[in-house]
Amino acid sequence: MALGNSIPPRAKATRIEDVAAKANVSIMTVSRALRGVEGVSEKKRAEILKIARTLNYVPNSNARSLAVANSNLVGISLPTFAGEVFAEILNGMRQTFEKAGYSSVIDTTEYSRDAELIWVRRLLSWQPAAVILTGVDHHPETYALLKASPLPVLEIWDHTDDPIDLCVGIDHFKAGQAIGQHATERGYKCPAFVSTPKGHDIRADARLAGIRDIYRQIGQNHVPVSRPPLQSAFTAGFQGATELINEEQPDIICFLNDHMAFGGMMACNSLGLSIPDDMGVVGFNSLDLASVLPKRLTTIRTPRRLMGVTGARNLLARINGVPIERNIVLPVEFVSGETT
Repeated sequence: MALGNSIPPRAKATRIEDVAAKANVSIMTVSRALRGVEGVSEKKRAEILKIARTLNYVPNSNARSLAVANSNLVGISLPTFAGEVFAEILNGMRQTFEKAGYSSVIDTTEYSRDAELIWVRRLLSWQPAAVILTGVDHHPETYALLKASPLPVLEIWDHTDDPIDLCVGIDHFKAGQAIGQHATERGYKCPAFVSTPKGHDIRADARLAGIRDIYRQIGQNHVPVSRPPLQSAFTAGFQGATELINEEQPDIICFLNDHMAFGGMMACNSLGLSIPDDMGVVGFNSLDLASVLPKRLTTIRTPRRLMGVTGARNLLARINGVPIERNIVLPVEFVSGETT
């Protein structure tokens, strides 16, 4: 009897072994090629990627398909191009993407969730291969759009236990705790913090919360904050430190970044305060500036390029259907300088 209307058997899912056999390479070589890491020539990587796409290789039901987009374009959203921090993260990402045959398009949001949403809407209309966002605090509509999309999404620079898709960053609260722990061990009793306008940078607010947590444990509940208007980091650090010294009399000031800390050191100098005898100063990020100051700055070293490379590699794995850890928190390093 004819079975013309019967449903044909479901095709067997392609395995990584099938891709390796077709390409005449090892499974490890296929994995490395799909993740965009070193050890595979560009010619062989391109050949393996082509075979994987031809075979519709998707190793598990949670993988976002190799053929999700018809583009080799990765969209990257950064808060700003100013300074070294995001430039170094971007450098790590772009070099990794270029090795894997992907291009990138970049936009800046100036820390605005609304601007990020507008950019995500526009980017999705271009059908990119993947999306990268800075931080984990987004407009609700951005969450909804990207959660509903099959595109791989990477969040960088911060961390969350529930990322949109993938996350590679640092724990800013714990970084603040490390600063607070160092300050208390050095005997500082009256800390203060120079930041940005409230709500502008939630990562800085998380570090402040970490400092306050440590001081709260020793009975100090007052950690004043100066929030100068948006301007150059050097000027903001100078103004913020001057305000705190005149109004709060702290014995140590922690700054949003090293550039602000330099401005704060100039404020101390103009007010006749000796560092670290009269005032302790702590920065953040361990930028190049920190190593050329008259006194080596006490700061936190962040793994910026490593973050970019790791995030890009994980995103490439996700694009190509390779199982990958969703949430990676990279360690930071406390750098004890001569300003505390």
